[in-house]
Amino acid sequence: MSKEDKRTPPPAPEPLPAPAVDAHTHLDACGAREAEQVRAMVDRAEAAGVGRVVTVADDLDSARWTVEAAGWDERVHAAVALHPTRAKDFGEHERATLRELAHAPGAVAVGETGLDYYWDFSPPEPQQEAFRWHIALAKEVGKPLMIHDRDAHEDIVRILDEEGPPETVVFHCFSGDAEFARRCVDAGYVLSFAGTATFRNANARGLREAAAMVPAEQMLVETDAPFLTPHPFRGKPNEPYCVNYTVRDLAELRGEDVAELAVATTRTAERVFGLDPAGVR
Repeated sequence: MSKEDKRTPPPAPEPLPAPAVDAHTHLDACGAREAEQVRAMVDRAEAAGVGRVVTVADDLDSARWTVEAAGWDERVHAAVALHPTRAKDFGEHERATLRELAHAPGAVAVGETGLDYYWDFSPPEPQQEAFRWHIALAKEVGKPLMIHDRDAHEDIVRILDEEGPPETVVFHCFSGDAEFARRCVDAGYVLSFAGTATFRNANARGLREAAAMVPAEQMLVETDAPFLTPHPFRGKPNEPYCVNYTVRDLAELRGEDVAELAVATTRTAERVFGLDPAGVR
């Protein structure tokens, strides 16, 4: 793919036959910084049938921004946390700020938090300490915990067991195989699938097997935009409207009707994040 091709976003798809929710995106990282830009980006998503988005923070500035953005547009909801790769900088100021933001009306989740053993920006110990703190915060505010899990399945599950999980746990951009998915489903956790679940390479085989077997009532769809653009547009810029492609691909994988999967995952999102079924907070 040429540099020019990589800069060209995927085409606007035919609208979904039923509305979907992008359960995890980063509108600020996609380039939407002002209210007008946010509205334009969500308008593009809604035109594709993706009527609501959860925009997720990875540091304090982003956390403040997501809560502010949730006030600009009723289709936008916020999740706040410090990303595990930034956990070495997790002090009292960060904790106090995140606690205040997590109580904000526009914040619907504590995330993304968890463990990332792929990158070496933060050692495991501060990551695990921060993860435990975020678990406690999710319980305190009564909002779902949104987990980032990269090469850390066993420690994630162990710490959840040790601390006692909050009522709702979401594995964002689920990256396990069918066996790990079954363990998470049996524990009552919700699994959110991004564009990686549509990839066709050998490494995605186990993930696609997981996506095929998760009950719809424990399943979400997401973009993680601007990253992880779904097949067949891998490597191009990602935006919330591209959830459309993921829903269609997963419906085919699961042998389900596209509308039925969109409705089912939207119901899951409404339950998990406390969204009004009419789409108005």
